[in-house]
This record gives sequence, structure tokens and C-alpha cells, in this order.
Amino acid sequence: MSERTILLAAGGTGGHLFPAEALAHQLRDRGWSVHLATDQRAERFAGKFPAVHTVSAATIGSRNPIALVRAGLTIWRGVRESSKLIAEIGPQAVVGFGGYPTLPPLYAATRRGVPTLIHEQNAVMGRANKALAGRVTAIAGGFLTAQGPYVQKIVETGNPVRQAVVEAAQVPFAAPTPQGPFHLLVFGGSQGAQFFSDAVPAAVAALPEALRARLRIVQQARPEDEARVRHAYDALQVEAEISPFFADMAERMANAHLVVSRAGASTVSEISVIGRPAILVPYPHALDHDQAANAAALAASGGAEVHAQSSLTAERLADIIAGRMRDPEGLAATAAAARSAGRPDAAVLLADLAEAIAGGQGADAFKREGNRP
Repeated sequence: MSERTILLAAGGTGGHLFPAEALAHQLRDRGWSVHLATDQRAERFAGKFPAVHTVSAATIGSRNPIALVRAGLTIWRGVRESSKLIAEIGPQAVVGFGGYPTLPPLYAATRRGVPTLIHEQNAVMGRANKALAGRVTAIAGGFLTAQGPYVQKIVETGNPVRQAVVEAAQVPFAAPTPQGPFHLLVFGGSQGAQFFSDAVPAAVAALPEALRARLRIVQQARPEDEARVRHAYDALQVEAEISPFFADMAERMANAHLVVSRAGASTVSEISVIGRPAILVPYPHALDHDQAANAAALAASGGAEVHAQSSLTAERLADIIAGRMRDPEGLAATAAAARSAGRPDAAVLLADLAEAIAGGQGADAFKREGNRP
């Protein structure tokens, strides 16, 4: 058993695991042994963490009494598994990153008196984190601000970003020339990519031919949409690269003159750290409207435009893209504003907070010592 161990807990999606990965890198560099508790979805990310433990977890989303009982029993089984794991590895702190798989490890840790920290990426607290907020030692806020019933616990750290994003941030924004190529990056995350598969090719078709000829498009599309999106651009004779996944997304973002995307917390954080102009279209069916709140935070700095999907017709999107293509000075100003809102040091600050919690310090004391950014 290591003398200095921290257990991370995260849901099995990239949105939860990427910031956990960034914190893990920081902690390992400081000499900590880092373990991850998550669900089976995270197996493809297992190589990013030195020790991965699968715990039982369930989503509490159904109103069916039988489903609720089953979910409750599964979560309680996860609490018992987590309690056993905590006894085995002896962590000085347990840090959660949201998603229902964080409930069993964090709840077990609070029952055992282990210091706990949750990181909330979004401007609106998610349901799992909300269920834990009253029990944990401290709350780190990505877009979450220090206000409301947990103001004393909240430390505004920002959202940790991957090392590839930090490296991409070293590439300065180069505004397009009036007649030169214009690089457009479009991606929709795991939810809502179909809207962009429909709307963006139609918007490109509505552009004046001279503007359309300048476009160099990189677009993420679901596997079932990939062929038709590629065909649409081929028919328009527009240079485009279409794929369900880009392993080098940070590099492609750095190469973009304009980003069109959803407004997940990781996406908005990466856009701001790299500093690129964006058109954000929040996913309209999110339960807590967290994407709208994330987008509003970046728009308030002047680093992005926000448009509701319900009002964003192909013609309207074409007008917006055309306006941006004709305004290189405005693009440069938006890029600078986005960059000013970025938090490239978020992983460092979150690691500082995790170490303070592990050492028995509370959020208030951490902030009083001048660690607030």
C-alpha cells in the first residue's frame, strides 16, 4: 500500500474521464499513487490510468418502482465494493468527477471519514454531484461559481484539459486572408451530431460560391451519417474530411478559423484554452440545460456566439458563417476573448486542492491561503 494514494471516481464517458486523466497526470508527477473507480464503459480508457477498478453503479432515472429498487440495490452493492476497495488501498482522499458511478465510492468514503472532493465541470451542478454535495469536504468548479448553498465549499478551479490541448494552445490564432482558405471545424460530441450532419452541409450549399470555394471543412459525424455528409460536400465540390472520431482533435482545433460545436464543459474549456472563435449550439434536450449555461459563460467574455438549435435554420447558419468569413479582424478579436477566458492551469490548481483536502484542509482554509485563482 502506498503512503500517498488518491482514489479518483468518474463516470465512464470521455467528458468525465478526461479531466480525471489530467488530474491523474498532475498527481503522479507529484509522487502520488493514483487509482480510478469507474464503470465498465471506461475500459477503452483504462490505459490512461495505472490502476482501474470497476464498481457497480446504476442510473436513477426511471419512475418505475421496480427499476428504482433495482438501481438502489446496485448502488448499495457498489458502496460495499467501494468500501472494501478503500480499505485495501487506503487513500488519503477520494475525488469524484460526476456521473452515477461516482456515487458509491464517494458515499463510501464519507461513511469512512475519508476526505472527499467532487469536481463539477458544468455551470449547473449535475444530479450525481448534487446528491453528494452536502456530504463532501470540498467542491471544485469548472464553470460552477462560488455561490448558492454550498458557497463555502466551492473553489473555482476551472476544468482540467488534456496535455494535447495545452500544447495546442501554444499555436497562435492566424486570421484568414480575404481570399485564402478558411478552416471550419464542426463536431457534436456523443449527443446531437446528427443536427450538424443535416444543418452544416445545407448551410454550406446556401453560401455564395466564392465563399464556398474557400472552405476547408473537418467535421465529426456519426458512423450512420458519415457517407451522406461526405457525399453532400463532394457534390458541392468542397474540400472536407469527415470521420466519426479524430484522435488529434486538439491539433485540428488549433488549425481552425472557426469552430461550430455543442457546448459540453470539456468542449467549451478546450475552445477557450486554445483560443478559437466558436459558434456554440447547446444540446437542447439536456436535462439540466447545462450546455446552455456553459455556452453563456464563454459568450459573456466575447469568445463565442450562442445560437439555439430551434432557431438555427440552414439559411441562418449560412449567414452567420458568411459574416464570420468576411470579418477576419472580428475573428481575431473573438479568438483573443476566448483565450482570455481559458484556464490552462486548471489541472494544477485542482491538484493543489486535492492535496490540501488529503492533508486535512477544508475549502475555506484553502481559499484563505490565497489559492483561489
